Amino acid sequence: MTARCIMVLGTSSGAGKSWLTTALCRYYANQGLKVAPFKAQNMSNNARVVAGWPGAASSGGSATGEAVERGGDHPVAGPLPRPGEAPSGGSATGEAVERGGEIGSAQYFQALAARAEPDVRMNPLLLKPEADTRSQVVLLGRVQRELTDVPWRGRGERVWPEIAASLDALRAENDVVVIEGAGSPAEINLMASDIVNLRVARHADARCLLVADIDRGGAFAHLYGTWALLPEADRARIHGFVLNKFRGDATLLAPAPEQLQALTGVPTVATIPMHWQHGLPEEDGVFDDRATPGAPPAPQGALQGAPRHVAVVAYPRISNLDEFQPLKNLPGVRLVWARTPAELGGADTVVLPGSKATAADLAWLRAQGLDAAIAEHAARGGRVLGICGGLQMLGEALIDVHGVEPVCPGDHPGAGPLPRPGAAPSGGSGPRAAGERGGGHDTNGPGLGLLPLVTSFDSNKTVRHTHTRFEAVTGPWAALSGVAVSGYEIHSGQTAQHPAMAAKGDVAREVIPNLAWQNPAGNVLGMYLHGLFEDAAVLRALWGAEVRSLDDVFEGLAAGVQAHFAPGVLQALLE
Repeated sequence: MTARCIMVLGTSSGAGKSWLTTALCRYYANQGLKVAPFKAQNMSNNARVVAGWPGAASSGGSATGEAVERGGDHPVAGPLPRPGEAPSGGSATGEAVERGGEIGSAQYFQALAARAEPDVRMNPLLLKPEADTRSQVVLLGRVQRELTDVPWRGRGERVWPEIAASLDALRAENDVVVIEGAGSPAEINLMASDIVNLRVARHADARCLLVADIDRGGAFAHLYGTWALLPEADRARIHGFVLNKFRGDATLLAPAPEQLQALTGVPTVATIPMHWQHGLPEEDGVFDDRATPGAPPAPQGALQGAPRHVAVVAYPRISNLDEFQPLKNLPGVRLVWARTPAELGGADTVVLPGSKATAADLAWLRAQGLDAAIAEHAARGGRVLGICGGLQMLGEALIDVHGVEPVCPGDHPGAGPLPRPGAAPSGGSGPRAAGERGGGHDTNGPGLGLLPLVTSFDSNKTVRHTHTRFEAVTGPWAALSGVAVSGYEIHSGQTAQHPAMAAKGDVAREVIPNLAWQNPAGNVLGMYLHGLFEDAAVLRALWGAEVRSLDDVFEGLAAGVQAHFAPGVLQALLE
């Protein structure tokens, strides 16, 4: 089996490549074909835990003997096995334990749309920005520190063999591989070192669609200019132009599509209407606060008086923001992104999400005055939730003696020693005053002091799926008591009770062992588990409501492309 490859290119970032790739994955899967997505390189702090190379096994197991998917810089790390290689070990029970890792969230959802099991080959290279000029490099699901220090233009030849092998393996196993490009293929300053657009298209002999965002204006110039800057042989790979996010009178488009085809020989094969809320998470940024036209009211049976105004703090290095999309889709809930204290106003629930640079984002949060606003919200009894990096911020202290946390511009240097496990406490357990700092290391410092916890960073990175259950939860989060949840962990560092504070009786209630804690009042909850709001049981417990399933979202996307592409075009791409 050698798959036909269809590639979605864009005139710019945000043109709609991810959306269209996802839709095509479900469309072709609905034709009875075996489909897989692929993106050679993704730059995003939105990542998911997925399987490694199918059939490979690792050298470790879980304490319970259950299979554990692992990745990152776990101690079992070594060269990833390839299909056909002998496994390097197994679990204590003799079962093979699959080693996994991280891929971009977009490819994770595309795999689900294709009805395929997500694995690291679908996004072999993931760049996770840590600062404006530095990204953590994740190759085949695992962090590669030596590649992080390689200059951009020198990195391509180092990683291309893994990218090509991943694509070849997917082609050998599927009927169709739907490939997503990145940015624009006509970025001529990067074309010589390209490993994600034209080089992939040539390697796969892909038939390409070129997408433009017509809502921004200039779409026809973008399409023509992109086509004109491509080498002659690559122009022939463009089989159709797609106008995305169109609203208005369709008759006003003429005669531009016809003129564009006369200039390029490429037809405009689809005009896709604007969808304010198609149901997929945004890949590259926070979604807006626009109300969905015609959104239904909260359903019968929704909890009366349940908190329905959620503010997520949008710090610069926010990560895994896609996990909040269900709240955006939930009837009767208003989701806002807060960058100032005023934007927290009126919120019932304040969420501190994940961060790719926890210390730097905590310094930014303080600089905005958000620390005082969050402390005031908590003091009034308002719900506060910290997830992953947000959990770490809620604690009493952050310890980074190994320099694991990236130091970004704007990080505040420390002034004075931080408490170490077993050391005498340096102060009370309440929220620290804005501007108070600590630490002998540049990225050491006090947290927000809303939970009596301390986080110590180390070089081992936890990357795994987690299935667990809440124990007894009190206060405004009590509805979660006993609820079984599934999610994923991606974090460096471990969090535990602050020993000196615990000795004085100031202890956080552990509501999921080693994963989640709450304050004595019960209104502040911190946890390492991502994906809480993607769990239907959690949404029912907290809001008495549900969102439409991902499968329904994928079917809607597939129906949209079928309706708006010219007849026969999608089938012709396979022939």
